Amino acid sequence: MRLTMRTNLAMRTLMFCAVNSARTVRKAEIARACNASENHIAQVIHLLSQKGYLRTTRGRNGGIRLGMAMEEINVGTVFRSFEADVPFAECFQGVDNRCPLTAACRLRIAIVGAVGAFYAALDGLSLADLVAGNRELHRILTPPVLCDGPALEPA
Repeated sequence: MRLTMRTNLAMRTLMFCAVNSARTVRKAEIARACNASENHIAQVIHLLSQKGYLRTTRGRNGGIRLGMAMEEINVGTVFRSFEADVPFAECFQGVDNRCPLTAACRLRIAIVGAVGAFYAALDGLSLADLVAGNRELHRILTPPVLCDGPALEPA
């Protein structure tokens, strides 16, 4: 199984915002820390804000913050919101399915179970589970110099 780049960047963006939750962050900071283009990050930020995960503010003092508490952001739900439109295999594409084995394929049934187990594991995680007490993640995602004040130590 391979995640789309958008899902990967969505989780990186959420983790960056969570680590830096004491301040408003900028798209360029996220892109730099997450090794991604600002354009890709902008697309992800737009989708995350539409779903309420992020709150964006325009203007000179604008930026990005979490739109809800870290404990309320369920990793499985985030993954589903980004991966829902991406079929795992051709046989999951509905009317676009051209696989001649679909009617008799036991592999398809196994894949449904495996994908279900994958999401069940992620459903047990919140953003807080990924970030809280994770000193190395905080070290990686906390910019060395902050405009709004000193960096906060992780919990």
